[in-house]
Amino acid sequence: MRNILLLLAAGTLTACAPVLVQTTPQWDARFGVDTRMVLAQQIMHPEAARNTNPVSGMDGRSARSAYERYQKAGGEPQQSSLMGGAK
Repeated sequence: MRNILLLLAAGTLTACAPVLVQTTPQWDARFGVDTRMVLAQQIMHPEAARNTNPVSGMDGRSARSAYERYQKAGGEPQQSSLMGGAK
């Protein structure tokens, strides 16, 4: 029985070998593409660091209420970590 299982395992590995050989060159051809894309996106606007205009966004009260709604929706116990636990 043990010999039959070993024979089946060897046959399965042998059957998978051509698939691995075919896919590896495709993976190698794309190696690092995503990393280079992220790097290019980060340096797309290098002058952005010199922009002194403040970013418009939410005020503190709205941001805090949105964060608290997010915590309640996730089923997590509500712990106010914003503003040192003050309510």
